[in-house]
Amino acid sequence: MYHPPMARVVPRLIWLVVLVCSVQLQAAPAVWQDDLQPLPKESWNRERAAHLLERAGFGATPSEVNRLAAMTAEQAVRSLVRYQSIQQSLPPFEPSDSFDAGLDPFAVSRPAATDLARDKGEALGVKVKPAGNRRMQQVADRFLYWLRASKLETQRVAYWWANRMLLTQRPLEEKMTLFWHGHFATSEEKVRDFRKMHLQNELFRAQATGNFRSLLIAVAKDPAMLAYLDAGVNVKGAPNENFSREIMELFTMGVGNYSELDIREAARAFTGWNYQGVKFVMNPALHDNDSKTVLGHTGNLDGVQVIDIILSQPVTSEFVAGKIYQYFVREDLSPALRVRLGRLLRDSNYEIAPFLETIFLSRDFYSDASVATRIKPPVELVISTYRKMGMKEIPGIPDFNDLTDAMGQKLLFPPNVAGWAQGRSWITPGLLLLRGNFVYDTVFPPIDFVANDRVPNERYQILSVAEKLSLGSDVTTATRPDGKDLTSMSMQVDRDEDFNTRLASYHAWRKAIEKVKPIPRTTAQLNLSAMVRAAGCKTAREAVDHLLLRFVSVQVNTATRDSMVAMLEADLGTADLKLADTYMEDALRNALHVILSLPAYQLG
Repeated sequence: MYHPPMARVVPRLIWLVVLVCSVQLQAAPAVWQDDLQPLPKESWNRERAAHLLERAGFGATPSEVNRLAAMTAEQAVRSLVRYQSIQQSLPPFEPSDSFDAGLDPFAVSRPAATDLARDKGEALGVKVKPAGNRRMQQVADRFLYWLRASKLETQRVAYWWANRMLLTQRPLEEKMTLFWHGHFATSEEKVRDFRKMHLQNELFRAQATGNFRSLLIAVAKDPAMLAYLDAGVNVKGAPNENFSREIMELFTMGVGNYSELDIREAARAFTGWNYQGVKFVMNPALHDNDSKTVLGHTGNLDGVQVIDIILSQPVTSEFVAGKIYQYFVREDLSPALRVRLGRLLRDSNYEIAPFLETIFLSRDFYSDASVATRIKPPVELVISTYRKMGMKEIPGIPDFNDLTDAMGQKLLFPPNVAGWAQGRSWITPGLLLLRGNFVYDTVFPPIDFVANDRVPNERYQILSVAEKLSLGSDVTTATRPDGKDLTSMSMQVDRDEDFNTRLASYHAWRKAIEKVKPIPRTTAQLNLSAMVRAAGCKTAREAVDHLLLRFVSVQVNTATRDSMVAMLEADLGTADLKLADTYMEDALRNALHVILSLPAYQLG
């Protein structure tokens, strides 16, 4: 977990108290709110191009904003939404040599693995020792190894994806991939297979702005989703309602638009849907072929037919359209506008691209109610910051996964099937400090950084085991729960086992770190001196103006700007950048830290 010292932000909090930032926006007519008509041609400008790039992507550099502003609004929107013609070469994910066929199918729990080994003499591709001490130690080691290795690999997938968001020339593709990941939330914590998580991510990308029906069917057959929502136990005669409930409640219709009977009947339609490895399989022998009634439709329904019945409900298009709108435009959505948006999506046969074009061209999208009113989620905040800094890779210091997790959003590890909460949930006093600390640790990388993909969280516990092993000691007592008496029930169980769980954890981490490739631990390659020189800045004021233009998509007031100029001049000891040319880098980084800690920067 990312816990930077308070000292990293306190020296600059004095300035933040002074810099009570108010946002200055180019006023849009009040009647634009809820107006889906296209933006007037004469109203397209640089500020609105910057707003479009913030929402439809991850922000942009001044040159990218200027390029879009030089187009018409229609051309700009189309270039973002119809991105398929834009050629780019981003590297594929390269997995480590951490998985082998013996791990599949993976046991649901450590007891399940060792019980299977006890009954069959083998589990997870490992045979039980015919004799000797701890005969099933290797099975326990193997189970915990894959938990560790898959989690480490999933964190590598997150880094790979973050680099795609940073470097892509098709930002809406990655933004929609991120949206679908929150909508069809699936977590490595339960899936426990980085291969499935990676393939699901590629699925969201491939169908990011395509047809929602096609995507929904693909997700219903996706091994990560099937694992996450327990498809393996959804069989004829004993249907499991997890997927049928979530598809109605969270993915398509919303609470209150179906009955418990609809859920039970729909679950029967999805019986027999499962996976083997990373492939979808349909087992006819486990599918319920009897008549079912879902949302008033009766017949021998299968899963696809149930999906079509759900999509035929007007409330479904309203729910999906409303959720997309709230993600890209604003949270406040009137019932009347929700109905109009639903009709718009339904009339396009659930095609996402034309729906997005209408939204991004609408007057409502550029209204005062929409501009600079969205709190940036942690992943977007970090990626947009790095993108505007002109970075060519995600730094490994600070750790991207840890810092976004601390701020409330870790890729591929959503908190539950409902995904992440949005809006004001991203901001508390503590989280605001973490947002400032993230910037500080980027511009001034910590020297005490520890790579958590090389040093396990339970390192002290494992160190104790390693020390005992080095001394030739028995580690049986290592399984004793701290603070419990030897006669406790748990200790009686441990005494009877043919393996040691704490020793297994030690072996598992050692093998996982050996097998899984490390995350590159580079620091941010940032050169603000070169940045302001290239922009032609001659004075501290011009440097501040350039940094504000580059990083903050809305204007800050004159008093705030003057205070930041005074701060930079004080740090430099001069207003003339030429005189400070040989030593201005740290002062510029201090100024950038303050700018990126402004309330205005949290909005996009």
